[in-house]
Amino acid sequence: MKSRFALALIVAAIVFLLCVESKKNDPYKALGVDRNASNREIQKAFHKLSLKYHPDKNKNKGAQEKFAEINNAYDILSNEEKRKNYDLYGDEKGTPGFDAGDPGYFTSGGPGQSGFNFRPGEWQNMGGQGGGSKSFSFSFGGPGSGGGYDMGDMFSNFFGGGMGGGSQFGGFSSSGRSKQGSRQSSKSIPSVNSQFYRKEIVDKGMTWLLLVYSSNMQEIQIYESVIEQVVTPLQGAMKVGSINCGSETSLCKELGLYNSREPKIIVYSYASGEKASLVEYGGDLDVRSLKSFCQDYLPRFSKRVNLDRFDAASEGGRLPKVLLLSTKKSTPIIWRTLSGIYHKRFLFYDAEVRDASDWSVRELGIDSLPAIVGWLSNGEKEIIKSGISVKDLKSAVQELSGLLENFEKKNKKASVQKDATESGIPLLTTSNFDNICGDKVPVCLIGVFKSSTTRDKLQKILQSVSQKSFSRRQRPTSGPRDSVSYALLDASKQQSFLNALDKSGFKSSDKLLLAYKPKRGTYAASQSEITEEAVESFVSSVLNGDVQFSKARQKPTLK
Repeated sequence: MKSRFALALIVAAIVFLLCVESKKNDPYKALGVDRNASNREIQKAFHKLSLKYHPDKNKNKGAQEKFAEINNAYDILSNEEKRKNYDLYGDEKGTPGFDAGDPGYFTSGGPGQSGFNFRPGEWQNMGGQGGGSKSFSFSFGGPGSGGGYDMGDMFSNFFGGGMGGGSQFGGFSSSGRSKQGSRQSSKSIPSVNSQFYRKEIVDKGMTWLLLVYSSNMQEIQIYESVIEQVVTPLQGAMKVGSINCGSETSLCKELGLYNSREPKIIVYSYASGEKASLVEYGGDLDVRSLKSFCQDYLPRFSKRVNLDRFDAASEGGRLPKVLLLSTKKSTPIIWRTLSGIYHKRFLFYDAEVRDASDWSVRELGIDSLPAIVGWLSNGEKEIIKSGISVKDLKSAVQELSGLLENFEKKNKKASVQKDATESGIPLLTTSNFDNICGDKVPVCLIGVFKSSTTRDKLQKILQSVSQKSFSRRQRPTSGPRDSVSYALLDASKQQSFLNALDKSGFKSSDKLLLAYKPKRGTYAASQSEITEEAVESFVSSVLNGDVQFSKARQKPTLK
């Protein structure tokens, strides 16, 4: 008798627990739909309840739990296999042996992470509008979390608590309570009006991510949350703004952003050419896809080159040139960003190299990577920065922008002095050395300087002397008349060139006149006072064989 009574109690308890569990987890009841509800009816119900219980709006006790229940319910009913299993067995996983796995909802999004997705059509395909569906995807859970579902962690990462230093949009704490400055409608993203658009966006070289909406759209905050996660790691490479077509009708009409029943994400991009264009994002509204889209539409003004075959002089153009050397297989985001900002002021190049020990890298005088090499408009080379190390994208763009602007100032200063084609007296560089002092040139006359004052003096004297004709004594053994090329050499940057000629490197001389015969590998030096008469006399003596030439220690090269 006692055993029967105990058995009855056990059965009753099991039935009670099953009823409670069934009531608790019934997805149809959670969404308030019938068992024969269509997919459209389920979507509408989910949309309505999600807006009602979204923690961004509903601060009542139990709203988070209800929001989670709604999402779990939709996870089951929006998946054909899970819904079928639930209808047959009361469990979305089905009977043992059935594959109930579904990577779409509360499943692992990578080591130590969980994924949280709003499926396609949950926010867009309401009210009879079809097509163009997007899904919403957010990550939550930290390293080592094991992928477990935790509302506190979810909202911490969802709205900025786990973004490594906070967010520019405000957000929620892990408890779900609103922080000071919590978002109201679309005000969390800086608004863009016609004046701002023309003054700050148009033709500035910067990529912009623009959220376009109308005032009555309720799902703006979901879009903002995704945009926040996309833009935060890309700060420095792109900026973000919002356009309210309800109040900025003229701007939206001008840009062709006509009203729609859902928000739009537009990228102001220079990826396709010199002139920027507006590109609408049409993919799923998840962080990974949108971030990939944004990166694809960053500027592409930098030309990818093979360093072994790269010749700055042959590239042409009057703008200064800058070359990034890195081990990256594609153009780094930082460099693409800078190429957009400065595309009217520099010619950008980039090359992939194995490491700093590569011969082509060492030839440029670089000992560590990444590195930026620049060429002034007159052909002069300079290592702008080597061994570049940055902590984040934003600070990197700021630091390298400063370096580029300083290099531009040097180029403007150098442009005041006449270049090779205008003055006739070029500065020796790696790009012009073969033409001026190569093996086919009989005699190369080089004015060596260490200061700008000396350079100006030599420039003027050599320019004058180069225009004169020199008489030459005829000798029975003489061949064709020698020709002289003229050039300048910056000893402060090309000391190795002088060391290759003489052991002393002429370091004690502030100014120097060199006659160099490339084919013979010999040289003669004049360290006397540099005057026009003295230079004329030296050149005449060189041509008449009255100057003693010495053998160079090795063939001189430039850095």
